[in-house]
Amino acid sequence: MTAWQQHAEALADEATHPQSRWRDAVRSTPRHRFVPRWWQPAKDGALLADGPSAPSRWMRAAYSDTTLVTRVGALHADHAGPDDRPAWWPTASSTLPSLVVQMFRHARPEPGMDVLDVGTGSGYAAALLCHRLGEHRVTSVDVDPYLTQVARERLAEAGHRPLLMTSDATGDLPGTYDRIVATVSVSRVPASWLAALRPGGRLVTTITGTSLVIGADKSADGGAVGRVERDWAGFMGVRHGSDYPPRLITRSPHARCDDGDEITTGRYPVLDVAEAWEVKTQLVLALPGIETHFEEDGERRTAWLLHPDGSWARAEGRWTDPPTVHQSGPRRLWTELERIRHKLNMEGSLGLYGYRVRIEPDGTCQIARGDWAITIE
Repeated sequence: MTAWQQHAEALADEATHPQSRWRDAVRSTPRHRFVPRWWQPAKDGALLADGPSAPSRWMRAAYSDTTLVTRVGALHADHAGPDDRPAWWPTASSTLPSLVVQMFRHARPEPGMDVLDVGTGSGYAAALLCHRLGEHRVTSVDVDPYLTQVARERLAEAGHRPLLMTSDATGDLPGTYDRIVATVSVSRVPASWLAALRPGGRLVTTITGTSLVIGADKSADGGAVGRVERDWAGFMGVRHGSDYPPRLITRSPHARCDDGDEITTGRYPVLDVAEAWEVKTQLVLALPGIETHFEEDGERRTAWLLHPDGSWARAEGRWTDPPTVHQSGPRRLWTELERIRHKLNMEGSLGLYGYRVRIEPDGTCQIARGDWAITIE
């Protein structure tokens, strides 16, 4: 047994249970070939890690159950020099293997089924599918031509030749499928996915900015029905070009220092909303398009909420102290956040997991339980 195979055995022990149908795929797939270089977060931006120059570190990183970021902004690690320090803004990665397997488990693919892998990334997820189902059953799409090109080469080195396509996955798809699994998130389910899903087919995806994993089966009217899985995940949003649009915090310098229209004292301490998944999920569903930003300087913590309609909020405080809150624009974003936090404190949970999902043929998605419902459109 080679060194990488020993590492892959250990990864399979960590990322799958002994009876998992994906165990042999994880154990047999050389993940290090798909991620020879990657980015690590650093104080002054992103720091390049080169696998071949440090083989022991390479094996430890590649066969750890963690996400390895391969692209930040428009710069892929394969093309970077040792002195490059791009801002930490991940745009592609090799997702942690246990999460990839988790998404596949929700999709329930079986031998003989055709599967679409949305978000090729490094190609590792496609390799697992090829091992389990056969390369001729696997199609993978990504908007980035370099990602599909290099994934094709590295998959071939690993003995797999699935169909890889460079395409915006929210547009027309290259075929029809029994299963569609997305390891990128979408703000709403694309209508093209429903059109490409065969009768009896199933799709699994996440909603951008939330921790919701949606699994739904094709219905007779061309839509799909299912539920919010009793699980959670967070993926990068789909890109439509070489990079994401500039973040609202960079386009709203006034939000950093202006007093705003209203200054109040907040009820709860400053929160890094991006790390509070359940809270952020509710906030994104209540205010689609909202973005968060957080900075910490010693004991001083500052959080921003920004919305495309021009609303913004800034909360500043020390640890558990009530913060000073500045708000401006047509909506009071921090007020909405505090409403959600109050509900969480009162009820102990914000729910949604296990709720029913109905997706219309045009992609409009309704999540409901009893008399309560929310629509993502």
